[in-house]
Amino acid sequence: MNQAIGYTAEELTPGMSASFSKTITDADISMFADVSGDHNAIHLDEAYAASTPFRGRIAHGMLSAGFISAALANQLPGSGTVYLGQTLSFRAPVRPGDTVVTTVTVKSVLVEKRRVVMETVCRVGDVVVIDGEATVLTPKRVAAKPAA
Repeated sequence: MNQAIGYTAEELTPGMSASFSKTITDADISMFADVSGDHNAIHLDEAYAASTPFRGRIAHGMLSAGFISAALANQLPGSGTVYLGQTLSFRAPVRPGDTVVTTVTVKSVLVEKRRVVMETVCRVGDVVVIDGEATVLTPKRVAAKPAA
């Protein structure tokens, strides 16, 4: 893989995988609330959140889902990847202080269209918190320009 450009469709095979890890902080939750406009008390108000079935604050589901984008764009397929679609199932809550490990795995490759289907899984410890599937468009290798 070229550092400036990620893997092309021709370079990917089913089973290839990569992971991204991030520990969720109070600041992450607060910043995500501000950026997204989602100020639901379940994320921001400990007293309220303690009265819910979660018994405490939880991170926004889409905050954790955003780590899938980071794994796709930064690692596999990497830089130049275009996100085309994503399915998500939220399986368990993520709390401040939890470390989310996101793994993306190549399921299938359609080389002629540069499309790749990726399995996407976010875990906290052994618990799957989000799973789904992403479809991406891989970068195209650009031929090197001849020296002048």
